[in-house]
Amino acid sequence: MAALLHKLGRFAHRRRYLVVLLWISLLTLGGAAAAQAPAAGPTSFAMPGTESQRAYDLIDDRFEGQRADGAAARVVFKAPQGSRITDPALRDVVAATVHELAARPEVAQVTDPFEVKAVSADRSAAYTQVTYEVSGAELSEQSRRALSDTMAKASRSGLTVEAGGTALKGERGSHAAEVVGLGVAAVVLLLTLGSLLAAGLPLITALVGVGIGVCSITALASTFELDSTTSVLAMMLGLAVGIDYALFIVSRYRSELADGRLPEDAAGRALGTAGSTVIFAGLTVVIALAGLAVVNIPLLTKMGVAAAGTVVLAVLVALTLVPALLGVAGGRIKAPRTRNMPADPKSTDGSDHGGHRHPGDRHRPTHGASNMGGRWASFVIRRPVAALVTGAAVLCTLAVPAASMQLGLPDEGSQPVTSTQRKAYDLISENFGPGFNGPLLAIADAQGSDDPKQAVGELTAVMKNIDGVATVGPPRFNGAGDTAMITVIPASRPGSAGTEAVVHALRDAGGDVMNDGGGRLMVSGSTAMNVDVSQKLNDALLPYLALVVGLAFLLLILVFRSFAVPLKAALGFLLSVAASLGAVVAVFQWGWLSSLLGVTDPGPVMSMMPIFMVGIVFGLAMDYEVFLVTRIREAYVNGRTAHEAITAGFRHSARVVTAAALIMIAVFAGFMGADEQMVKSIGFGLAVAVFIDAFIVRMTLVPAVLALIGDKAWWLPRRLDSVLPQLDVEGDGLRVEEEREELAARVRSTHS
Repeated sequence: MAALLHKLGRFAHRRRYLVVLLWISLLTLGGAAAAQAPAAGPTSFAMPGTESQRAYDLIDDRFEGQRADGAAARVVFKAPQGSRITDPALRDVVAATVHELAARPEVAQVTDPFEVKAVSADRSAAYTQVTYEVSGAELSEQSRRALSDTMAKASRSGLTVEAGGTALKGERGSHAAEVVGLGVAAVVLLLTLGSLLAAGLPLITALVGVGIGVCSITALASTFELDSTTSVLAMMLGLAVGIDYALFIVSRYRSELADGRLPEDAAGRALGTAGSTVIFAGLTVVIALAGLAVVNIPLLTKMGVAAAGTVVLAVLVALTLVPALLGVAGGRIKAPRTRNMPADPKSTDGSDHGGHRHPGDRHRPTHGASNMGGRWASFVIRRPVAALVTGAAVLCTLAVPAASMQLGLPDEGSQPVTSTQRKAYDLISENFGPGFNGPLLAIADAQGSDDPKQAVGELTAVMKNIDGVATVGPPRFNGAGDTAMITVIPASRPGSAGTEAVVHALRDAGGDVMNDGGGRLMVSGSTAMNVDVSQKLNDALLPYLALVVGLAFLLLILVFRSFAVPLKAALGFLLSVAASLGAVVAVFQWGWLSSLLGVTDPGPVMSMMPIFMVGIVFGLAMDYEVFLVTRIREAYVNGRTAHEAITAGFRHSARVVTAAALIMIAVFAGFMGADEQMVKSIGFGLAVAVFIDAFIVRMTLVPAVLALIGDKAWWLPRRLDSVLPQLDVEGDGLRVEEEREELAARVRSTHS
């Protein structure tokens, strides 16, 4: 692989303008396709195999003219201070609004709040339910504008009018803080690489890759029903890994220049060594993201595949566009400034390497014998047990809150506080009760019962006595009179553990009543669907974890020719994820530092969060593992002792890994400025996870464990070693080839 990447690096550097033109053409085509693509509507959230989805299917089958997934809007009216919604003038405004809404296109039904008793106990508020003939994804912009115009007209009478529901588009919060993240990344790059040009190159290449990825997602959003969160996730990951991968290669290129290589050869060497790291690091991220398909949630699968595609683009950009732009920059990208340190006979001049002499020793640079990375590694090596125990204790402490994690999906209570959805949610909670924001829909299938109405009546009586149920509405039968829909209002908010308990209690009690009479009960609605999604995600977590860790474990065995190193990497990752989830629970569920971080409504952790953390953090953690440990192994196979190899690896790579981690933290933390709770929690969780994994696990626990294991860290059974393909990630084949070329040149010069 190293030889192939070496040729690719030299080719891209030599044909730089052609490579740059190809990438610019791809970006232009992607932008044009995105500009001409139709706008994507709200994403349909089908959940095959769940009880909620089966209930929706039964409604479509038994209730003619009614769509279970039809768009809906709940319009809330609040009377001015000192007035009542039942006052004649205000009542007339509400009635006129209901009449106007019913006349709008695509509207199937509008309830009269005074007829269905949707008026608060103090007569200060009321709400009407608007249902549409089409799903939220199919609802036209004309219908959305009509709803907004009608609400605005009603509000001019002095009423406060707000609305929520699937008929409204969720507001995209401001992502201005992402620019701050990029600014921090630019500063880190400048401090790491020492020049504006070298620092700007990783930013430019990352933006090119992300631009193509996001444009592609936008162009395909309508066709594949991709929502805005998909592009946000792709942008988040694409920027982070794109900058890091480019940084790895630019840093190695400058190191090769410092060793006296010509620019084209330095580009080839950089790709033959750091390029291999980029490929395997990117492959672990892709495995983790594509592996989300095992959860069998269509939306999650689409998000994972789209983000994985953006990571693939980041890898391709790093392997082709980066060396091409290095060629365009020419001599303006210079070798790093170094200080000539006193020679260390055991680590720099090649005279003593603990008995591990290697012909390639003369290619080792003599500069930079000591730096902060090397000194830190030496400190940990001298105290490996203390470092290991301290780091593990910190991670275990951070992981404690994860044991009490509650999962749920965001409801309109997590919308920005300035949005009409959030205002409507708050008005409903204050005037009717929090459970009215998440009504449950019980579907009683009494087709096999001798007396369907009696069976449904008995069921209704049982449901009223279930703990946590606030009210149970009257049953609404279909035309055949054998199936009924019953609205159940829980006493607690939609995403709470109390509401989840009510869903399970209804299903258990309904099953006992209906099964005896030959019927069945299914509980559905958006709240019950969220419960089913959370359960499905929870059930899929361990299989997904086993798949991702197992595949990456095999991959790392190929890369490092070792059992101990991949095992250490996997265990360190598990500690990182547990500690990161603990931090997420403390902030987003318990409310610690919530005001400082802009968490307006602490509650259950988003049910997709553990899956995302496992997938994304694993891939990102392997970036640092591969880059750091590859340098250590490179030093080891070139003749260093186990402890010398650790110090040498950190001396060469700690600065770059630190910079890469700070860049990722800055990019992810930038997304915490988003108003969407889902995006905010992902940004926070990933920023914390990168910090923990890079600075506690990889920079502290890794050298401690390797120091304790010693030479055994690089042991692999001979029989297994003989059958595994030689990937040559360290670029050892390049050194052998160089030595052959040097020998041939000497022979030719001798004969001449």
